[in-house]
Amino acid sequence: MTSPLDDAIHAARVLRLPIVADMAETLADQGRDQHWSFEEYVAALLGRQAAARESNGTTTRLRRAHFPRVSTLDDFNWAYQPSAPRPLIDHLATSTFITKADNVILLGPPGVGKTHLAIALGIKACQHGHSVVFKTAMDWITDLSDAHANGMLAARLHDLDRTALVIIDELGYLPLNADAANLMFQLVSARYETGSIIITSNLDFARWGETLADPIIAAALIDRLVHHANIIALKGDSYRTRNRRAQQTTTLRTPTE
Repeated sequence: MTSPLDDAIHAARVLRLPIVADMAETLADQGRDQHWSFEEYVAALLGRQAAARESNGTTTRLRRAHFPRVSTLDDFNWAYQPSAPRPLIDHLATSTFITKADNVILLGPPGVGKTHLAIALGIKACQHGHSVVFKTAMDWITDLSDAHANGMLAARLHDLDRTALVIIDELGYLPLNADAANLMFQLVSARYETGSIIITSNLDFARWGETLADPIIAAALIDRLVHHANIIALKGDSYRTRNRRAQQTTTLRTPTE
C-alpha cells in the first residue's frame, strides 16, 4: 500500500511537475522539522516548480532571440555615456513598454552604446517572459526577401505577430534599395500598435530617406514608429575608438628600454 506522499509524487509525475515530484519528500522532511503548515509546504513545492519553469523558459527565450552576444545593463558604461537617460532606461528595463506595444528608438553615431542597450533591454524582456527576436536591418531584409521570394511574406509577418519584441539593429549603416525599403516598411507597419520594436540607427530621422531609398517610405515608416515610442539620442565618440586612442597614448608614453 502506497503512502499519501507516494501518491502525490506519482500524481506530480503524471501532471509533468518534475520538481514537485523530486522535492516532495525532501521538503516534507524539512517541513516537519521546521513545523510548516500544510499551506507553507504546498507553497514551497509549487514555488520550486515555478522557479525552475521560469528559469527554463528564460533560457529558451534567450536562445531563440539570437542575440549576437550577452550585453546587460549591469555592464553598461554609464560614466562613459552620460547622455544615456538612466531613469528612462531603467523604466524600459521593466518591459512594461512591451505590454503597451510601444517602441524604443536608439539614435546616435557608431560606438556609443546603441546595440548594447538594445540587447540589454531584449534580455530583460526575455527574463520578464516576453519572446524576442534580434537581427540587424540587413538580416531582416534577407529574412523577409526569402519569404517574399517563396510567396510566404504575409505568413512570415503573421508569424512574427507571436513575437512580443522585434529588434532591428543598425538601420542606416547600409543603404537599402526600393524593394528592401518596402520590406522594412511592411515589417514596421505590420507591428503598428500590435507589437513592440527596438530599432537602432546611426542616422537622425531627417536622413532616413537616404537609407530607405524613398523619402515617402521613410516618412511613413517614421510616422508609425514614433507614434508610440521612447526616443533616446546618444552622443559622444565611439567607445571603441576612445579606448584605442587611450591605449595608443599609453603605449607612446611608456619609456623604452
